[in-house]
Amino acid sequence: MLGGEDFRERISRVPVSLGSSGFDPFGMDPDWVTTTLPAVAFLHRKYFRTEVFGVENLPQGRVLLVANHSGQIPLDGVLIGATLFMDVDPPRFCRAMVEKWSQTLPFVSTFFARMGQVVGNPENAERLLQNEEALLVFPEGVRGISKTFDRRYQLEDFGLGFMRLALATKTPIVPVAVIGGEEQYISIGNASKIAKTLRLPSLPIIPQLFFPGGQLPLPTRYRLHFGEAMTFEGDSDDEDGVVGEKVAVVKATLQSMVNRGLKERKAVFW
Repeated sequence: MLGGEDFRERISRVPVSLGSSGFDPFGMDPDWVTTTLPAVAFLHRKYFRTEVFGVENLPQGRVLLVANHSGQIPLDGVLIGATLFMDVDPPRFCRAMVEKWSQTLPFVSTFFARMGQVVGNPENAERLLQNEEALLVFPEGVRGISKTFDRRYQLEDFGLGFMRLALATKTPIVPVAVIGGEEQYISIGNASKIAKTLRLPSLPIIPQLFFPGGQLPLPTRYRLHFGEAMTFEGDSDDEDGVVGEKVAVVKATLQSMVNRGLKERKAVFW
């Protein structure tokens, strides 16, 4: 596992434009990142023991990482980010588009910003890609992360926004299949009425939370499969049906990668 000094050395190799406040234009603070990285490294290397395949498929410069979403809390995004920083040379920061509702949570909104994560709107996304960043999106949105166990690894409908973004910025798409997240918290339902009252996007029913230690995610073994880069031609302002055909290609590719990853997996926890 990398030590603190190694983290600082790797961070120094990632080009970041900092203002006089010490933050980048989106609020990212390298000191916060350095402080948090040992915990992220522990999750990545020791707790979930992440296996990574296909990182050689990542192109230089701007790239849109499109992944399946799962696990009730976004640890999948954390581990993808850890992979780009710890397992890719030269190291890269991975920006993720976070849900707008997260900005209503006082500490969480600040933490996400200091760690370099950005509110998911087209203007922010396009600006990041124009800066040649690696941008992570989960086209399933909340529907993906809050799936019940009986629907594990079945992709929900994809939004069209990521494809319009890729077309507008001429950005290659790399599909990322995440295996292991669906079993870390076993959801058997969604308390939608309570969630609506609390103004939450969902409120999964997870029995393990009621047992001692059940608040921690189960130590499943994560496997991340990076597919070959995909490029698409067309106008970002095309009709939904035209853009949707391209989105369907990405979704089918990712579902196939997920299915293959599940078939190759011999066990959930090792």
